[in-house]
Amino acid sequence: MDADGGPSPALARLAVAAAAGTGIQVGAAMVASRYAVEQVGPLTLALLRYAIGVLFLLPLLAMTPRKRFAGRDLAPVAALGIGQFAVLVALLNFALRHVSSGRAALLFATFPLMTLALAAALGREPMTARKLAGVTLTVVGVGFTLGEGVLGGGFGADQWVGIALALASALVGAVCAVLYRPYLVRYPTVQVSTFAMAASVAFLLALAWHEPSFGQWSRIDARAWSAVVFVGLSSGVGYLLWLFALRHLPPTRVTVFLALSPLTASAVGAVALGEPVTHGVMAGGAFVALGLWFALWQRR
Repeated sequence: MDADGGPSPALARLAVAAAAGTGIQVGAAMVASRYAVEQVGPLTLALLRYAIGVLFLLPLLAMTPRKRFAGRDLAPVAALGIGQFAVLVALLNFALRHVSSGRAALLFATFPLMTLALAAALGREPMTARKLAGVTLTVVGVGFTLGEGVLGGGFGADQWVGIALALASALVGAVCAVLYRPYLVRYPTVQVSTFAMAASVAFLLALAWHEPSFGQWSRIDARAWSAVVFVGLSSGVGYLLWLFALRHLPPTRVTVFLALSPLTASAVGAVALGEPVTHGVMAGGAFVALGLWFALWQRR
């Protein structure tokens, strides 16, 4: 057991591997979403993503033990699902219309910094000097990825909109990450995943219904459909991994691995979409990864 009273070493290693897998999945899904979002639409893409995710989770739910939800927990879990899936992903999909997947992923990687600040404000985790130093490195990393456009005048209003949306998406995710844990302790992970994701699908259906691209399925080519299916299936797997990690580790120790998402998105985006990997993005990714590790990694 860890010095902070955490899980056994074997279980902690599994939780760390799950968190790392989630970080990689987020980056890869961001690239696939950027490819599909123009044809499918941000809200419709989010709807299809989690409708596929729910279909993936339903057989698992049928095969695993379940515990009846207390009436008082239904609304909070549904609200967290709507925030985690509908609001967060819709904001991110809109952001991907304005900025590259690598830059969006790097901005989204401030998720752990926001989680740390919220957890400290709520008294869930202490804000130590070591963590503050890591936060500084993280801010420097974000500055590197934005600095090229700011200093060179390369950012127009359109890109600033994308930056703001990506940061808002990270903030929504941080709030959900901090608030999920009590429900993950009370109920099985698959059960919470399926119910939360199903709530978001119902919410997204009401929004996507009014999107111009909704229902125009013939306009979507085969590669875009492949991207949608990949994002949906990987989201189902990734969310199970995410909640498993959150169940067994503090939220800041889980979200630190989202630093892998900008590195993954930049690499996959360069190969699949031909997006440039600039020196600023590379330096920013290095500083974000170093800063988050320095701030959040715990000694045994």
